[in-house]
Amino acid sequence: PDEHLAQYAYLIACQQTGEAILIDPERDVDRYVEEAAFHGLEISAVAETHIHADFLSGARELAERLGVRVYLSDEGDDEWKYTWPQEGGYDVVFLTDGDTFNVGNLRFRALHTPGHTPEHLSFEVTDAGLDDPIGIVTGDFVFVGDLGRPDLLESAAGMKDVMKPSARRLFHSAQSFLGLEDAMQVWPGHG
Repeated sequence: PDEHLAQYAYLIACQQTGEAILIDPERDVDRYVEEAAFHGLEISAVAETHIHADFLSGARELAERLGVRVYLSDEGDDEWKYTWPQEGGYDVVFLTDGDTFNVGNLRFRALHTPGHTPEHLSFEVTDAGLDDPIGIVTGDFVFVGDLGRPDLLESAAGMKDVMKPSARRLFHSAQSFLGLEDAMQVWPGHG
């Protein structure tokens, strides 16, 4: 975690293969690379839950330095699309609701959870040996006892008339979240 931002990044690894994914890394990626090496892991992928406004993402840095595969949202309208992967040479997979991918023996399922931002994804994590998910990385959608703010696009980014529609989308995302397995661990983007 970053103590100043209370921002969390998650290094999730398959113990059997030693492959790891880093979700929502900050720009200073050296600490993640060192932590993975300390545990004998190889970072083979990076993902983002959404386009971040409160810190610089390390996804591009990891793609350039380590050549990792990048998983990004392809949800939201044209104003909420990632543009940097179009500069070429990146191994990027764009995800929509329900898409799955594996890192080692871990399966990740992208869930479109708009409201904080239009393209926001959460990642459900399931061990290949289990039927039920073990956890979900919720980014800025669900926190402990709270939901992400639907007003930031209007209040901080200056977009007009988006707060109420964002709040409605967040409400619908929260309703779908309530249908997930109760035993799952929740891994939020902020503390």
